[in-house]
Amino acid sequence: MRLAKEPKVLWFEQQTVKRRTKRSVSVVPTDPWFHKQWYMNNGINPDLNILAAWSKGYTGLGVVLTVLDDGIEKDHPDLSANYDPLASYDFNSNDPDPQPRHGTRCAGEVAAAANNRICGAGVAYNARVGGVRMLDGPITDVVEAQSLSLRPQHIHIYSASWGPEDDGKTVDGPGVLAAEAFYRGVTKGRGGLGSIFIWASGNGGINYDNCNCDGYANSIYTLSVGSVLAGGRRPWYGEGCSAILTTTYSSRTTSEVQIVTTDLHHRCTDKHTGTSASAPLAAGMIALALEANPALTWRDLQHLVIRTSKPAHLQAEDWAVNGVGRKVSHHYGYGLLDAGLLVEMAKAWTGTRPQRRCSVKALHAPRNIGSELTISTDVSSCSGRTKRIRSLEHVRVRLSLSYSRRGDLVIALTSPMGTTSTLLTVRPYDTSQQGYEDWTFMSTHFWDENPNGTWTLRLENKGDAYNTGLLTSFTLHLHGTDEDMTARRFAASAVDECIRRDAQGACEECGSSFYAYQRSCLSYCPPRYYGRTQRAAATSAARICASCHPSCYTCQGASANNCTACPPACTFDELTHSCSPQRGFPPEEGLQRDLLPVLICGGLILSAVLYVTYRVAFCVVKGSACCPRAGRTT
Repeated sequence: MRLAKEPKVLWFEQQTVKRRTKRSVSVVPTDPWFHKQWYMNNGINPDLNILAAWSKGYTGLGVVLTVLDDGIEKDHPDLSANYDPLASYDFNSNDPDPQPRHGTRCAGEVAAAANNRICGAGVAYNARVGGVRMLDGPITDVVEAQSLSLRPQHIHIYSASWGPEDDGKTVDGPGVLAAEAFYRGVTKGRGGLGSIFIWASGNGGINYDNCNCDGYANSIYTLSVGSVLAGGRRPWYGEGCSAILTTTYSSRTTSEVQIVTTDLHHRCTDKHTGTSASAPLAAGMIALALEANPALTWRDLQHLVIRTSKPAHLQAEDWAVNGVGRKVSHHYGYGLLDAGLLVEMAKAWTGTRPQRRCSVKALHAPRNIGSELTISTDVSSCSGRTKRIRSLEHVRVRLSLSYSRRGDLVIALTSPMGTTSTLLTVRPYDTSQQGYEDWTFMSTHFWDENPNGTWTLRLENKGDAYNTGLLTSFTLHLHGTDEDMTARRFAASAVDECIRRDAQGACEECGSSFYAYQRSCLSYCPPRYYGRTQRAAATSAARICASCHPSCYTCQGASANNCTACPPACTFDELTHSCSPQRGFPPEEGLQRDLLPVLICGGLILSAVLYVTYRVAFCVVKGSACCPRAGRTT
């Protein structure tokens, strides 16, 4: 009444709280096998942090990717919605229909549709995907070149999980036409920003192969991807070399769920593995980055991948710190790729200055290799105005040499900043006497270092003392930029930063709008957890991931009637927001399993009941002080 009588008050209204929700992407897909995608649903710590990228709204929309393989099953119900005929062709039969096999699995990892009740979800589930059939017939230089240069103004990313034989004795790479296709791709593709070529490092680990003998994986124009098992160990098939930039997961163990994806005959599989599985995961993450910033060049993406790959729990004896403070390994490159960090940095990336190249002929007369040969060369000639490189990117060593048993040679290169990169390891199955004729070895281990000073190449005989050979040519090619890139090294250090940890190292409070979850910070909570704000100190509140009720897969609170999605084999009741056992569960791998879902869901609910019973009994014994007040959840 007083307000109504006040002449200076023109209007007033009692304010009430309104329900408003962010119009953002639903970040946890409802696909029936998403719970099996441990590498992207926080089923392992750390996973590839795909959910964080999705929570920022990036799902690959507007990005076109093609899988160079043996084709894809374009009418697969989990791929058909995203299938792009303009990103597809059959170069084996010279027609536009790329029907399928191995490529179907790779395509599903990238772009299987989400929330359609089929299989799982692709990393970039809104991207357009096509397939090039080029491995199902005679493979020639022409076929490879045609595949690598298919519609480069329409296709953004080319993903390849193939190469020369991984037998530990082959040295082979692209022919004249394929090499030209790579060069034209990065210089003219995507309107001059450059086509993105993602390459699997190879499955020759059991044969002690080295991907520096694979001219596709060690090209500066490809982004080579290695593999790691869930526990952080190197898989038996994992092939290492100094050209690998990053790593993604490939499998757990042979007895457990591996990579979930689409399979032939409209089926699903959870048994995809190998570096063939790792490269498409990286391709999908690159698609998310391109959606975040479509102006990224092919070199920008390599810079970003290096900066957003972390050693994490990846196990290797050769982890070393390079001249600018980054850990790097010949098995994993710079570590496990983080999709959330990748899109965050991609969004803010301002672009890299033009590439510069300087070549130094380091050998002027043939030299006997003997048991060991060391050659040093100064690169002061690279400090001129037009050739000046302040920050390195790729370093290539081009050699010609003869040797009585090629596989016994170990070759290493040391930079002026003291970083040693092994260009070639012992390959016991390589008994060739042909040596290397103008073969190029490549390393990414010197990234962002200053190249000025003395470089040292060392060739060492690790075999029979009677081995002989002659080094006839050694040229050092340095690629980089005249910008000091070290200033950008820690640009993302504030992202995903934990402000406060407990005595065991678990994060209790995160910066910005992140939620504390185990030892890290996430932009939202994973399945079986929900976001909750709790008082962290007298004057601050922390956002944490708290556990859902055991019967929920996702929830908006901790009690049973706040489920938003159910575990596999359970039915969601929209009226009560609860989960109950489901009968007639859809066939898994072609087998009907009617009883299993009931047991699974029933077991979860029984566990929840037992837990609540225990809490009530415990409170009765201990007294009311430990029990929650009426109306609050436990």
